[in-house]
Amino acid sequence: MEIKFLDLQKINLQHQEEIENQIVETFRSGWYLLGDKTKTFEKNLAEYIGAKHVIGIANGLDALRLIIRGYLELGIFQKNDEIIVPANTYIASLLAISDNQLIPVLVEPNPENHNIDVDKIEAAITPKTKAIMTVHLYGQVSYNEQLKEIAEKHNLKIIEDNAQAIGAEFKGIKTGNLGDASGFSFYPGKNLGALGDGGAVSTNDDVLAATIRALANYGSTKKYVNDYLGLNSRLDEIQAAILDAKLKYLDLDNQKRREIAKRYSSEISNPKIELPTLPQNEKSHVWHLFVVKTKDREALQKHLEAHAIQSIIHYPIPPHKQTCYSELNGLTFPITENLCQEVLSIPISQVMTEEEVSFVIQALNQF
Repeated sequence: MEIKFLDLQKINLQHQEEIENQIVETFRSGWYLLGDKTKTFEKNLAEYIGAKHVIGIANGLDALRLIIRGYLELGIFQKNDEIIVPANTYIASLLAISDNQLIPVLVEPNPENHNIDVDKIEAAITPKTKAIMTVHLYGQVSYNEQLKEIAEKHNLKIIEDNAQAIGAEFKGIKTGNLGDASGFSFYPGKNLGALGDGGAVSTNDDVLAATIRALANYGSTKKYVNDYLGLNSRLDEIQAAILDAKLKYLDLDNQKRREIAKRYSSEISNPKIELPTLPQNEKSHVWHLFVVKTKDREALQKHLEAHAIQSIIHYPIPPHKQTCYSELNGLTFPITENLCQEVLSIPISQVMTEEEVSFVIQALNQF
């Protein structure tokens, strides 16, 4: 038996007829950008998460970049302001900040869930701090009442990096509608994935939404009239149509992932392997990734490979140790650095069979 880390072909073939119909319909329409397919998906996603506005963007990084750029254009942020961000995150979270000439200020994660440690945020706030970028890492909500209170106390914006947790909830409110603005990624491997790149911004702020929509379209609100030095970052009609076809299945897909996570948590019993904690409220986690920890990761990965089970490291090098952030290389974040040495993501998806899940569990227990 061969277990792929994520069988994208199988995931998308579940919806083959609907996806193919949407592609053909879009092809025949003759309209491929900023059309009805994108408007429909934006409307349906906004209704799904409960937000007032959704703007389709070319990719998840651009979604975060444009939120910050929007606040810059509105005078809410200034260049060289600071944004607090988890030290344990994918590098895109930081790139969105530094690309806008703001400064990322890193905060260690909570060792229990690997999300930003809210207890450590206030110590990182300075007079130049303007926002907290909270990353819902691995699919688990990183927002809570304490985070909200800190932001309100210090007059900070909350930007959600929601690349991994679409469909997760905090007290009945979905990610993407918890902070002031949120960036989504629809990279093919996400829980809601396109057949190429795609992203979105959500917000309840009318002015910010209008600004971002213009910025993403060459800075234009009217053809050939440019109010901003904008970008070209638009979700195309084909990807929007595909995403809309798959959106209606998202909750069911996420629930299947939760069921696999429950099996892993109850049936993996190897003392050499540390498992993630199941949250009290299962809806707060959509299990984009199931990340285990072990002191001997290389041996575990080789063991899984010998059993034809794919695994991936999320992430082997923290952002502050990347060459592109040489100015941060001297910083030390022991919890983050330790995670990068020990974490390993094992297969989890809505198309895994019970037999495949059992095979992964057996292999891990035999390590």
